[in-house]
Amino acid sequence: MKRLMTTLSGLVLAGAMTTAGATEITVGGKNFTEQQILSSMTTQYLEGLGYDVENRSGMGSAVLRQAQENGQIDLYWEYTGTSLINYNDVTERLSPEETYARVKELDAEKGLVWLEPSNANNTYALAMREEDAEERGIATLSGLAQAVNDGEELTFALNAEFYAREDGWRPLQQAYDFRVSRGDIKRMDSGLVYPALRDGNVDVGLVFATDGRIPAFDFRVLEDDQGFFPAYALTPVVRQETLEENPELAEQMNTLSSLLDDATMAELNARVDVERDTIEDVAQSFLEENNLL
Repeated sequence: MKRLMTTLSGLVLAGAMTTAGATEITVGGKNFTEQQILSSMTTQYLEGLGYDVENRSGMGSAVLRQAQENGQIDLYWEYTGTSLINYNDVTERLSPEETYARVKELDAEKGLVWLEPSNANNTYALAMREEDAEERGIATLSGLAQAVNDGEELTFALNAEFYAREDGWRPLQQAYDFRVSRGDIKRMDSGLVYPALRDGNVDVGLVFATDGRIPAFDFRVLEDDQGFFPAYALTPVVRQETLEENPELAEQMNTLSSLLDDATMAELNARVDVERDTIEDVAQSFLEENNLL
């Protein structure tokens, strides 16, 4: 065990008390911008509290989850819908509150503790260029379905995973009662969807709700008025053993989680993806602005 340094700054932060004897914390993260920002933010935050932190970001989702279950990763930010569907094979339609409660219960059996969820919900969404959506009078997925069924020519950009997922493109069409021909669908990497939609190469694109390019590129996210997409509340998840060794970690991470919402994450993501600031600088400035560094 490594003895933590007690700092004056740690004493004045809400929920930021550290205790001697805390073990090294290994922070994980997935391989896209939002996750890399969060892993850097968490690393810098915990280091500021005196923890000895190893940052292992840039991992695939399934690999990261397995690493946490195996004890190689102590802490990372996960999405409630991902755990519900991908890791626990639950496909029934649940409210955001029910989704959180279910994954908290199921993952507890695997030695994982879901802390307090943030107000950031990085769910799947379909988006259009604002001007185009306004001209066509489309604001919801039901409106999009009606436009397709009325014969409007629309092309769609989807990533390969969503196109093939059992809870993805095909069930979405079934839920909203429309059908798009294969010729009107372009499958591409998620990162390429945004410039393709911005540049008019497609009319509708699959996006993630907290992506900073949505406001930067003036996209309209179509309302999921039938509640098809599950909640993907961004939440810190920690191993039970790690929490038992560092009980103050829960309050500390809950403090950080309470500061995150859709607009905040979209702004942070945009600073990296649009303004080209470094991930470390974006994470550091956020912590400093909120008096956590």
